[in-house]
Amino acid sequence: MPETISDVGEHPMIQRLTAGLAAHPQVLLGPGDDAAVLRIAGDVVVSTDTMVENVHFKRAWSAAEDVGRKAVASAVADLEAMGAHPVGIVIALSVPASETTGWIDGFRQGVASECERAGCALVGGDLARSSEVVITCTVLGELEGRAPVGRAGALPGQVIACCGNLGMAEAGLAVLRRGFSSPAAVVRAHRFPDPPYRQGAVAAAAGATAMIDISDGLVADLGHIAQASAVQLELDSARLRANADQQRVAAALGGIDPAQFILAGGDDHALVATIAADRVPQGWFAIGKVSEGEPRVLVDGREPTPLGGWDHFK
Repeated sequence: MPETISDVGEHPMIQRLTAGLAAHPQVLLGPGDDAAVLRIAGDVVVSTDTMVENVHFKRAWSAAEDVGRKAVASAVADLEAMGAHPVGIVIALSVPASETTGWIDGFRQGVASECERAGCALVGGDLARSSEVVITCTVLGELEGRAPVGRAGALPGQVIACCGNLGMAEAGLAVLRRGFSSPAAVVRAHRFPDPPYRQGAVAAAAGATAMIDISDGLVADLGHIAQASAVQLELDSARLRANADQQRVAAALGGIDPAQFILAGGDDHALVATIAADRVPQGWFAIGKVSEGEPRVLVDGREPTPLGGWDHFK
């Protein structure tokens, strides 16, 4: 029989989860005490994110390492969207007592590898028993002297610029729901996102005035900026072309419009910002413009038909 958490016990399991964590220059005291101590200069940026089994991931589709990576990436992306640099992350992990230690080891490896990619450190958390896996990540970071970039700063005359993938995770979800596992790129994008780490700070330094990460869908998330900034955001579909893998998935689903993946799909955690046209950073690309008008999002001058976007309670 595989070894389970109940075989090992809570505190030995915590020691197993936190053993050998990589050192970080801003972590003065890490796991092992009642709280961690971080050295953060200036204003502190904090965000939290929760993932629930069978809501945000399924065991049949995602390995434990994938789940660990996704948990960290989705939490850190919120700090990136503020133009901040992540420093430390704490994770509250609730799992069934019958969970195998092998799954926990895989989860730990995913967390460690994604923390390394994001440039932050796991500094503590909590372990509890539950009927299913629930993961809550709280990430802390710093602005390094910059002002935070919120949602309320979009200005008419700016362009809407994007950095990262759009609609890849949604195409992967569509594939997995039908029992397939290819194209590999879209399936991988669903299992764990690939946020453009450090690009939030790049955009902030370049003069971005509003920014958000795409977790619920491009149109839905840009709607938050439109409302907060009291502006109209106009997307250009010619700048939002589906790639070959997305087109293959759309064709396999009966010839649906692959633009649905890009406009309504979330979970890729791309960054989208409003910025002057002549200040768009390298690696970012313009996808539309900001104009005066009723706060809303238009695609090619029209309000898109209801595209959904993720809402936990609908």
